[in-house]
Amino acid sequence: MSDKSLRSLGRRRLLHFAGASLALSVTSLALAAPRNPSILAVRVWPAADYTRVTLEHDAPVKFTHFTVENPDRLVVDIEGIEFNKVLESLSGKVSDSDPYIKLLRAGRFKPGVVRLVMELKTRVAPQVFTLAPVGEYGHRLVLDVYPENPVDPLLALLEEQSRSDRPLREAEELKLEEPPKSPPGKSSGTDKPSDPGKPSGTGKSRVNRLITITLDPGHGGEDPGAVGQGGTYEKIVTLAIARRLKAKLERQANVRVALTRDGDFFVPLGTRVQKARRVQSDLFVSIHADAWIKPEARGSSVFILSEKGASSTAARWLAQKENDADLVGGVNLNVKDPFLARTLLDLSQTATSADSMRLAKAVLGELGGINRLHKTNVEQAGFAVLKAPDIPSILVETAFISNPEEERKLADERYQDQMAEALVRGVLQYLEQNPPPAKSPMARLG
Repeated sequence: MSDKSLRSLGRRRLLHFAGASLALSVTSLALAAPRNPSILAVRVWPAADYTRVTLEHDAPVKFTHFTVENPDRLVVDIEGIEFNKVLESLSGKVSDSDPYIKLLRAGRFKPGVVRLVMELKTRVAPQVFTLAPVGEYGHRLVLDVYPENPVDPLLALLEEQSRSDRPLREAEELKLEEPPKSPPGKSSGTDKPSDPGKPSGTGKSRVNRLITITLDPGHGGEDPGAVGQGGTYEKIVTLAIARRLKAKLERQANVRVALTRDGDFFVPLGTRVQKARRVQSDLFVSIHADAWIKPEARGSSVFILSEKGASSTAARWLAQKENDADLVGGVNLNVKDPFLARTLLDLSQTATSADSMRLAKAVLGELGGINRLHKTNVEQAGFAVLKAPDIPSILVETAFISNPEEERKLADERYQDQMAEALVRGVLQYLEQNPPPAKSPMARLG
């Protein structure tokens, strides 16, 4: 090969190596460059209290938001994301029945920025915030659309009652039906009075005022609660049982019932307590469906708030799991409610603990008539949802949704009805033996 040919070959190899190096450098830069976040899913949870829109994404995002009038709109600009098919489908996520949102759409606003526009049906007080990954969820951008004038739980309860055909006679006798006898071999909890200082229940207690009971269906919305192997959601079961229980309790004269939620939406734990106090509840019953790491666990349980730690390791684990509902459901930590700060007091400051235990024992005895009991005694743990300082409060684990057999029962309408009947008997037995006193002026201030 001549010198000229060798020089030509050398130049070609040099250019080849230079091109390969350049390509490698470009590839390395592309791999090192941060990838823009992507919106993975959009979920809309409409309710009378508020509507929540959740955008789940795979990396943190930066955003700004503002409202516009005439017509009323909420505008959210999200930086550094690509407009994709998920965002393109936004307009189909909002139903005509949504109380607050008329339309939701998204589009490219400018390079690197996607704009969400929410057309509103009324004036709102929006909250827009982000949530860190938790459980099965990734990063979330949350748009909570609250009415400018928040729904008052007591006013809502009174309006519901005014639409009902059943009048409330506050000054008449509370007619408590005699609880049905339990099957042979099953304790109904009526063999002995729950308080030695009170006479045995006779069904003739007189209460000359209205009784208000708050039922709390656990979980909801973004927070599904436990999910059984067959795909049964705790949040669906608890709401079904609560609705049945509400209907049965309201057949009693002078009893009205409020629900902390009457739909599939998320309610923070503190707000559940707040709702119960604002309607001046006499009793608070939180309804759940237990889950455990092993499918063999089964049975019903009743819990009250512990003043000195959990009654068992399992109770402590369960309370922590239930208290984590705020993390899963998504609470805006930037909002501080002084009302809640005043109400979440230490239960030991009141006499409510003893009444909660009496209520829990009455209910536990009735549950034993329809299902195996996980524990034959009332358990205690630090449940945040039981921290109303002046309302006897219990948490009922209706059955283990993690147990395949009990999951099938929980999904069965007949069992749901049996569970509601047992809870009614327990509550009425407690009221018969422990008639609530007249409301104090302080209680009316809540």
